Amino acid sequence: MSEPLGFQSRKVEGPQRDKIEHVIVQRPLQRVLAFTRRTIDDVINDPIARNEVRGYFKLYKLVQRGSEVVELEKQWNSI
Repeated sequence: MSEPLGFQSRKVEGPQRDKIEHVIVQRPLQRVLAFTRRTIDDVINDPIARNEVRGYFKLYKLVQRGSEVVELEKQWNSI
């Protein structure tokens, strides 16, 4: 019998039963806005706030890409 909301539970057997998958939601713009203590309205209406948030966002992306490159180099050059 199915659930009233359409959700159905399935029994998973075998090695997939113990598998745990973690999903991390990344919201870099919200993190930058929280760090600068700005709102999206500030960014839209104030050119100074817009440039400040844009600069921190670019810095965030630069750091993310750098850490991804280091991580990939570790995988490729592992001995």
